Amino acid sequence: MVAASCTFRSDDIVIKSPNDRRLYRVIELKNGLNALLVHDPEIYPEGPPGDSEILQNNDREEAEVEEEEYSGDSDEEEDDEEEGEEESEDDSEVKSKGKGKGTSTQAKKAAAAMCVGMGSFSDPVEAQGLAHFLEHMLFMGSTKFPDENEYDSYLSKHGGSSNAYTEAEHTCYHFEVKAEFLKGALARFSQFFISPLVKCEALEREVLAVDSEFNQVLQNDACRLQQLQCHTSTPAHLFNRFFWGNKKSLVDAMEKGINLRELILKLYRDYYHGGLMKLVVIGGEHLDVLESWVIELFEDIRKGSQVKPEFKAECPIWKVGKLYRLKAVKDVHILDLTWTLPCLRQDYLKKSEDYLAHLIGHEASGSLLYFLKSKGWVTSLSAGVGDEGMHRSSIAYIFAMSIHLTDSGLEKIFDIIGFIYQYFKLLRQVPPQEWIFKELQDIGNMEFRFAEEQPQDDYAAELAENLLVYPAEHVIYGDYVYKVWDEEMLKYLLGLFAPENMRADLVSSSIKLQGFEIEPWFGSCYTEEDIFPSLIELWRDPPEIDVSLHLPSKNEFIPSDFSIRADSAYIEHATLSSPRCILDEPLMKLWYKLDRTFKHPRANTYFRINLRSAYDNLKSCLLAELFVKLLKDELNETIYQASVAKLETSLSIFSDKLEIKVYGFNDKLPVLLSKVLEIIKSFVPTEDRFKVIKEEMERSLKNTNMKPLNHSTYMRLQILCESFFDVDEKLCFLNDLTLAELKAFIPDLRSQLYIEGICHGNLLENEAIDISNIFKRNFCVQPLPIQMRHEERVLCLPSGANLVRDITVKNKLETNSVVELYFQIEPEMGMESTKLKAWLDLFDEIVEEPLFNQLRTKEQLGYVVQCSPRITYRILGFCFCVQSSKYSPVYLLGRVENFINGLEELLETLDDESFESYRGGLMAKLLEKDPSLQDETNRFWNQIIDKRYMFDSSMREAEELKSIQKIDVINWYKMYFKHSSVKCRRLAVRVWGCNADSKEAEMQTNSPHIVKDVATFKLSSKFYPSLC
Repeated sequence: MVAASCTFRSDDIVIKSPNDRRLYRVIELKNGLNALLVHDPEIYPEGPPGDSEILQNNDREEAEVEEEEYSGDSDEEEDDEEEGEEESEDDSEVKSKGKGKGTSTQAKKAAAAMCVGMGSFSDPVEAQGLAHFLEHMLFMGSTKFPDENEYDSYLSKHGGSSNAYTEAEHTCYHFEVKAEFLKGALARFSQFFISPLVKCEALEREVLAVDSEFNQVLQNDACRLQQLQCHTSTPAHLFNRFFWGNKKSLVDAMEKGINLRELILKLYRDYYHGGLMKLVVIGGEHLDVLESWVIELFEDIRKGSQVKPEFKAECPIWKVGKLYRLKAVKDVHILDLTWTLPCLRQDYLKKSEDYLAHLIGHEASGSLLYFLKSKGWVTSLSAGVGDEGMHRSSIAYIFAMSIHLTDSGLEKIFDIIGFIYQYFKLLRQVPPQEWIFKELQDIGNMEFRFAEEQPQDDYAAELAENLLVYPAEHVIYGDYVYKVWDEEMLKYLLGLFAPENMRADLVSSSIKLQGFEIEPWFGSCYTEEDIFPSLIELWRDPPEIDVSLHLPSKNEFIPSDFSIRADSAYIEHATLSSPRCILDEPLMKLWYKLDRTFKHPRANTYFRINLRSAYDNLKSCLLAELFVKLLKDELNETIYQASVAKLETSLSIFSDKLEIKVYGFNDKLPVLLSKVLEIIKSFVPTEDRFKVIKEEMERSLKNTNMKPLNHSTYMRLQILCESFFDVDEKLCFLNDLTLAELKAFIPDLRSQLYIEGICHGNLLENEAIDISNIFKRNFCVQPLPIQMRHEERVLCLPSGANLVRDITVKNKLETNSVVELYFQIEPEMGMESTKLKAWLDLFDEIVEEPLFNQLRTKEQLGYVVQCSPRITYRILGFCFCVQSSKYSPVYLLGRVENFINGLEELLETLDDESFESYRGGLMAKLLEKDPSLQDETNRFWNQIIDKRYMFDSSMREAEELKSIQKIDVINWYKMYFKHSSVKCRRLAVRVWGCNADSKEAEMQTNSPHIVKDVATFKLSSKFYPSLC
């Protein structure tokens, strides 16, 4: 009967890696829906549930539908950080909860994704952003599950989460959940695509959510540039749209008499049918069981044609010979160049655009970046066809170059473009090189063969998207395959890199605009100017090619040895689940673990080097940061070549610690590490690079805290951390630093060191010892005594503290305000620390969804409504955070406090079954198997840098959870969150947006202690002893 419900079924069509143990089945339902079913044997290592258990689960799900009070979901997508956004000053602060990973009885989650072949290109002109709005509305209840937060509540109770996003030609919805609750989640998920309610009252509220989401990116330079490119495209072209949608674009439609609900339902009827849907389900059950579930739950989706919406470009996207100058929000200079290529989806086996991106975006000697950096004009360059919908659509592929300029480079943009066209001429003169294609082919096949697992929901979403663009057999392999060498195709594409086919945008904060125009949605100021015809003529056929420009040499880092060390003879200690210390000397401490889980030819080597006097004062802090930035600049060519071969290097500085990470395919790892350490040992900066890197660092400091959410966290950490150098003070001091001072500082910096690290993966113990010897050979120095190593102390908030710190947004046009309310709990030390952390994480598990449902879905305070545990240098805490462009910080704080005050009732009325679900969901997260070797290494590394060395901490916490009862959580809440408790110690940071009146704070009737001067407040405060 199951087979009769499908029009197609195959278990052997999907090409997968020989190391992939998952089983794949492709089916097509009678309604046209294509589904990829994935059996993951690691979800239930001892075998999936038997038929009787499945039947019991089905019965339980039916009972839940009938009996439980509906309670539900909302769209919980989160926009990515803008590229280049600053990192937290406090690298030791982490969210406590999540995939902590245990070391026994580990479990993997189940997941699913649905990709619908319709996106923002299908927006009606009269209601732009409608496809995105429709995505939001599907979360707001269905006929079978009418409560708005039913879906999200179900996932939250069972250790899951969800997300969704709208692209130009598709919309993707995905979730993950504790494996045994997959069918219940699918039951709720399937109703999105069968009978969503799209209620009028929800529609009116969710318009505000879409508007809040838009306000999140309103001051984002990358988004402003994208919208400028849309706004200035040919009026008849599909790019000439406003894809985000906001209150104006949607409410204006209603005010013009358009029935928005009918318009949404029409869009849904036209495109949300089986013919345009691609479903992926990943579970531990046998494929036959997964298939039966998909048929049962998704066969009621309407039948429809599998012919995709067809979009044609009847005209060019942009005008020819134009330069657009866009006023930037941040202190940046970016030259963005684009060329329009035909859609190349059908030519994915050739990957010609990736071949060209490899050469144009190369960073080694002979490349454009290397050459332009030598002139002091450019700091970074990236090139290629982006993955997002506008850049990779059925209309066209948009090949983009994004070039970050120095101040002097800003004055040389036409010269820079001229050299770019010289490089294009070189590529046309030198025939396409098949050896380069074969290098890329080898790397692609290597990646495919040893592909690392990713989180289940991400994998489901990736596969669902791929089903839209690749034939089923290549749903996995399509991203990696370089199969067809087509020299003529490359020559044809190179012909399109002509000035007549180029769009140029300059994004800079230094632009002085006269007679500017305003882009209507973002309010960006820009000008449009003609490029001199003589320049276009010069670029069309440059008279010469600079001798410094040439093709890259062969890559020495491509691995050839893929042998697996764990497959060798018996190895002592090989079965240990945790790293062990194999070296403990005054200069160096080294942890080691052979990988016997993933069995890939990869290794991760992480080290932290305490540097002498690197964090003694503001000057030494800045000099150390300059040193590391100049090091990265010096190492760039070597690091880049290795990264192409999937061997990565990361250099960072945290207080007095230089962190070096070298990770990836292990064959050439020691060679790369040796090169890196040799340069660290002997490097002396030059005047020209010092000037460029200092300018880049100054720009970075100016851009710090431009986002209100980052600003609030920064300010909280500035108050809490004893040693915290203010960004404005850094900026003032940086200006006077000289190269002579840095050169005098470096020998002292390297004179005494202490190194701690881990070698984990496909390395034998003697190979790890060899790596430690590389350090010893390069650093024949005195060990840095423990008393000379920096250890951070965290401020101890006084009993009953009710502190408030008010600050205004750094960007004077930023409309968003933020409230971040922090509760300090206890230090993470002693016998009770695991229990405290278990209470903290369980509290978060219970309150996260009700907070979102109340403050975002119902009250519509803003797009960002979140809470999370915080561990700041091992001091436990908890944060509530809301960002809003509509309400003042005083109002936001009041609504958060009102929610917190109501938590006692929420906890007391929580039924036993729900409590058990939350507890079980958290245990599943804690015991979830690490998806990849790097995830496991990161888990170990966090224990090392925080000096816990408790590598099984998640398993211990999961064990502790077994004995925690609901009354324990209630009492814990009363102790740390109720105003009347002396252990309730809170710090609120209020960031005031440009539209909020800070005088409102002066009219408050309650009386928190206002922290007006941070330095003075810290001088009179007590601090916890340092723990790491």
